[in-house]
Amino acid sequence: MRKGSSEIIILSLLAQEPMYGYQITRELERRSAGYFNMKEGLLYPTLHRMEQEELVASEWSTVVGRRRRKYYRLTEKGRQALMAQTAEWRTFTERLLHLVDTPAAVTEAP
Repeated sequence: MRKGSSEIIILSLLAQEPMYGYQITRELERRSAGYFNMKEGLLYPTLHRMEQEELVASEWSTVVGRRRRKYYRLTEKGRQALMAQTAEWRTFTERLLHLVDTPAAVTEAP
């Protein structure tokens, strides 16, 4: 995971549907063909911070014969944050690729 990417990744997954923590990690791995892997030590503190910032909301759900699961869903504030962060990441990625793909100017030493 790259620094600063965990929030937008979580927001984008939750924009699809509400999910519980383990489901988020599995879905992230599945959709990225194993490239992204988010450990619990990053996932849950990020989810808790996002909940405090009202980007996500949570509720406990119990299915008969299974453990209780805390499902997270995107809030309206979270949708707005996702749109803003997506625009920022697109600009960042485009500028970075442009910089990397542009040959360096060759200067002669004096």
